[in-house]
Amino acid sequence: MTTTVRVVTLNVWNSRGDAVARESLINAELRRLAPDLVAFQEVLPDQLPGLIEGTGLHGTHQSQTGATVPPYADRYGGTAIATRWPHRIVEVLDQRGADAPDVPWLTPAALVPLPGLDDVLFIAPTTSFRLDAEAQRERQVLALTDLDARHRTALPTIMAGDFNAEPGSAGIRYLTGRQSLSGRGTHYHDAWEVAGSGPGHTWTADNPHATEDIELLVRQPGHRRRIDYVFVGSPHAHPHAFARVRSADLAFDKPVDGLWASDHYGVVADLEVGLLTTGRG
Repeated sequence: MTTTVRVVTLNVWNSRGDAVARESLINAELRRLAPDLVAFQEVLPDQLPGLIEGTGLHGTHQSQTGATVPPYADRYGGTAIATRWPHRIVEVLDQRGADAPDVPWLTPAALVPLPGLDDVLFIAPTTSFRLDAEAQRERQVLALTDLDARHRTALPTIMAGDFNAEPGSAGIRYLTGRQSLSGRGTHYHDAWEVAGSGPGHTWTADNPHATEDIELLVRQPGHRRRIDYVFVGSPHAHPHAFARVRSADLAFDKPVDGLWASDHYGVVADLEVGLLTTGRG
């Protein structure tokens, strides 16, 4: 048996801009998209109920997990997940370190039961955001693969979030099997690379909400990057199952009545998930 799973990731941009109107816009688009798994970044605890109201999704904010409260979380928000079916949080990873003391986003990992199949592990990371923080991000993606190894199931792990890194960066190259880090290797499929069209930029000067931070952090004209991803585990870690990427598109990437949903565009990917009945897929 197989099932289709729609995955969405979106950096909500906390309470900046017209947060109330943006929350309503994000909620309306989520109702239209009808996702099964959602990874939110930079979301405040009191925003989550409004974002998923009427969608049928079950949400958990990092503040509900009983983990530590990182600095600046009250200002920049944290990570949250929402799932079509009730989920169970199995671990929350704190990605701060001596080299990254101010990262306010925790990484939840949840087991989500897929109808007719089994549990799937859903991980919703956010990594260090500064342009010069690739060494931090390398450490953080290594920790993500350890997190996966501790809790993965037969079904391919699904990981979605704002990685603050371009496809050619060391951390993303590691996740997609193109290079090793610290003598280690792994492999996940990048949904956009499999089924997306065009550059897939998710943080871009074309979005007026992004221009202030681009000027603050980059200070170069026309800045555009793809830094938001949906990844799925490969056959190397899940030899008896599959998560075939059937489509990958941008979401929340156009204004509605002049209002942009966030400073990031989101990503939506449709996966065909199933267990193999024979030795081949």
